[in-house]
Parts: sequence; structure tokens; C-alpha cells
Amino acid sequence: MLTRAITGFFFIVVLIGALLLGEVVFTVFFSLVGLGALYEFYGIVRSEENKPLSVLGLISAIVLSALIGWHCIGNMPFKYVWLFIPTFSIIFICSLYQKRRLPFNDIGYTLLGIIYACIPFLFFVALGFITGAFNPYIPLGFLIILWSNDTGAYLAGRSFGRTKLFERISPNKTWEGFVGGVLLAIVVSLNLEQYFGTLQRWEWMCVAVIIGVFGTLGDLVESMLKRSLGVKDSGNILPGHGGLLDRFDGLLMAAPLVFLFLLMVR
Repeated sequence: MLTRAITGFFFIVVLIGALLLGEVVFTVFFSLVGLGALYEFYGIVRSEENKPLSVLGLISAIVLSALIGWHCIGNMPFKYVWLFIPTFSIIFICSLYQKRRLPFNDIGYTLLGIIYACIPFLFFVALGFITGAFNPYIPLGFLIILWSNDTGAYLAGRSFGRTKLFERISPNKTWEGFVGGVLLAIVVSLNLEQYFGTLQRWEWMCVAVIIGVFGTLGDLVESMLKRSLGVKDSGNILPGHGGLLDRFDGLLMAAPLVFLFLLMVR
């Protein structure tokens, strides 16, 4: 428990520091976290039948991350982001020469890893630039709401939890915990406009609902992934907390949807 608490404290300090140290640190740090999550994904899905093309997948993700970062920081025209497409084509072509029995299993897991584990972090990076210039308070608010949702779900579930939310995938989650998490996320979001500005109060509240609902679903999806593969944690980079996928499971589904919502309303 002490190890978990210490790791959690420094984990939060590092994340907040990366957010507040400027656009370059923010972009590079969370792009690297996405690459780390992708590396974990390839590690846990690898088996005799499924061997993702990890090197090519990571190279493709690096190219995509670099192009997105260049677009955000350097104002590179968005059309150049599509230059990552040739790296995806190489994944298919290389599979022709590997003589594997189920090559499309390998291709599928390679591409799924990029979509599931890496691209959501690029949407999170894009949240920092959605107003046109770098603004760390939107992604910071996102993380605060996400942590509030987790805290509310834990406290409400522990105190009032009776009705299982999705017992087949996560036996400990309850509807009471889910509702408690969303409510605390909304309460916290109502105060962010006062301290962070940038978004209107109703926008922060909508962001909280999206994070509360889809953050929980993201947690369940990651649990489904681990259960289907027979693993307890996605990695061990964070002592007492598991891997990067374990810590950012709520972000994986929520970040793209929050970005889409803010893109539509602003």
C-alpha cells in the first residue's frame, strides 16, 4: 500500500509537471506515454498464434506522433499528417515475407495496438491546442475530472455498492460506484471554470459526463482485454499500479470523444 501511494504521488506530480512546463514538454511527454502504452499492448497480446509486427508498429506510431506534434507545435498544415499512411502500407507488405500461418492476425493486432493504445494519447495532446494556441488547462482539467471520477466511483462503490455493473468483466464495479463517480466528476467540473476559465461551465460539465461514462467503459474494455489474455496487469512500469494501460485506461476512450465534443461546440 505504501509503495502504491508513493508511486501514485510521484506519478501525479510528473503528469502535472509535463502539462505545465510548456507545449514541447507536454507534446513529447504524452506522445512517449502513448508509445509506451503501445509497447505494453504488443507485449501482452504476443503469443504463438499472434505476433504483431512490433517494430513496424512502433515506427508507424512514432511517425504519426511526430507529424501530429509538428502540426500542433509548428503549425504544419494538417494535410501532411497523412504522410503516415505509407508506414501502414509497409506493415501489410512485410507480412508477405514472414510466412506466418495467420498473417492477418499479426497485421490486425499491429494496427489495433496503434488505434487503441497510441492514438488516444494524440487526441489528448490535441486537446492542449484545441483553442488554437497551447493551453494546458484543458488537458489538466481532463485529468482532474478523470481522477475525480475514479475517486468518486471507488468511494461510492465501497460505501453503497450493491448492484454489479458488469460482473462478467469486472466483478468489483457497481452501478452505485458508477453513479458516484459521474456525480463527483460533475461537481468538480463546475468549479473548473472559475479556476481555469477557457471553457464555459456547461462545457466543463459535458466534458465531465463524457469522461465519467466513457472513462468507466474504457476501464471495462481494458479489463476485458486483460481477462481475454489471462494477464493481471498490462506491465510493471509503475510499482503497485501496473502498467501505462492500467493507469490510462479511462483516457483511451474518453480523450477522443472529449476532443470531438469540443471541436463541435467551439
